[in-house]
Amino acid sequence: MTTMIDATELEALFDAVPDVLFFVKDRQGRYTHVNQTMLRRLGLKSRKDLVGKRVAEVYPVGLGGNYANQDEQVLAGAVIDNVLELHLFANRETGWCLTCKRPLVVDGKVAGIIGISRDLGPQEGRDAQRDEQYEKLRLALAYLHAHYTQQVRMQTLVDLTGFSMSKLQRSFRRVFQLTPQQVLLRLRLHRAMQLLDEGTHSLTEIGHACGFSDQSAFTRQFKAATGLTPREYRGMSVAQRGRIQAELPAEG
Repeated sequence: MTTMIDATELEALFDAVPDVLFFVKDRQGRYTHVNQTMLRRLGLKSRKDLVGKRVAEVYPVGLGGNYANQDEQVLAGAVIDNVLELHLFANRETGWCLTCKRPLVVDGKVAGIIGISRDLGPQEGRDAQRDEQYEKLRLALAYLHAHYTQQVRMQTLVDLTGFSMSKLQRSFRRVFQLTPQQVLLRLRLHRAMQLLDEGTHSLTEIGHACGFSDQSAFTRQFKAATGLTPREYRGMSVAQRGRIQAELPAEG
């Protein structure tokens, strides 16, 4: 039997975390669950003031459009991990956050979106230098998202940000708790897992499509991260889908 976590319990849990926004949305991108931090940021008193609305009804055009584009990607099965972006705060000023979104899967199908946005440091007294550094990091992260299938050179990120190599490494560790190389590997592994779940490509094709230099590097790094080889992961995924299908009620 599949065990589901009650989103209402998660909502209550995240009510106790003042520097994190928590939200769940349905297939139409409408909010179903939010925490108190999100309500305070938007100047709302009750969850019922937000539940049922889409981002376009809540955020200014620029921000809302970006969030809506993310939602479309996640509903199509993408994982958004540690995206550096601007959010609204209680005074309606913008501040930097790290956003993570996942497809909410029920009975093997994407039923909605679940996500969080974590504040990056105090927002009082905007610092132009800090904003500039975050914007440069955002560009570097966007580059990794766009080019993770290729052989990315760290020097390219140095050139893009204007940071030294040591400052690039320090800045990534401070903000993302990962080095640029680890972020790149995580992007590749997430995509590899998606392709393995789909089951329509060979392991060699997946390794190549996700930017791994060769099949042995793909297998070695995938197992180091997950504890399973790509073949073992695919077998587990197929077995899990079979169990889910067996638990579905018969038609008619």
